[in-house]
Amino acid sequence: MVSFLVSKFNSYYAARPVLTTMVTNAVLGGVADTVAQTLTAVRERAVRKPGGPDPKTDRLAIEIHEVDRRISEEELIPDSKMLPPPFDFERLTRFMAYGFIMAPIQHKWFGFLNRIFPLTNGAGTSAAAKRTAFDQLLFAPVGLGAFFTFMTVAEGGGRKEIQKKFQDIYIPSLKANYLVWPAVQLINFRLMPRQFQIPFVSTVGIAWTAYLSLTNSAEEA
Repeated sequence: MVSFLVSKFNSYYAARPVLTTMVTNAVLGGVADTVAQTLTAVRERAVRKPGGPDPKTDRLAIEIHEVDRRISEEELIPDSKMLPPPFDFERLTRFMAYGFIMAPIQHKWFGFLNRIFPLTNGAGTSAAAKRTAFDQLLFAPVGLGAFFTFMTVAEGGGRKEIQKKFQDIYIPSLKANYLVWPAVQLINFRLMPRQFQIPFVSTVGIAWTAYLSLTNSAEEA
């Protein structure tokens, strides 16, 4: 099955690389937000259930520390008998749309990195390290800013809401990015064929996008 899927992806990518990447990104973005919403629902059910875990002591709690300092527990978990919260299809659509829109930009960016830092037999690791450095120092801050801006505007927010989101969660999210993505991108640029680089990032990014989704929704709350 894996071999069949890889073969199909390669054939579609050879014919229409950008469109194939856009569809793949949208699907994986949808998977990531579905994971995030499921985690939120399970966590809220566990916390509100009589005799359930104490959110202050439960080590399995999903905590977004920098945001939690600004939002009280009562605001994140309001008194309600509606358990779990309903699945937000509009939010799912926003994440899929963001992945779809960002794919051409990622495609161009990765192509640019491949051209200026080509992998050679004698300089494969150093070229991958240079690509990673460029990606994390230039693209990562801009991409993260684009994510929060797009989500805020798609949720109906304006300049004030964008400013507040940047003040509250941009820096903590960027710090978290630097704990995860340099190692992932080094593996990606060193080992992955070009057609699999963006899908690899998107697949690993399911957990990262779920984190961003939780961060974004916590700030919204």
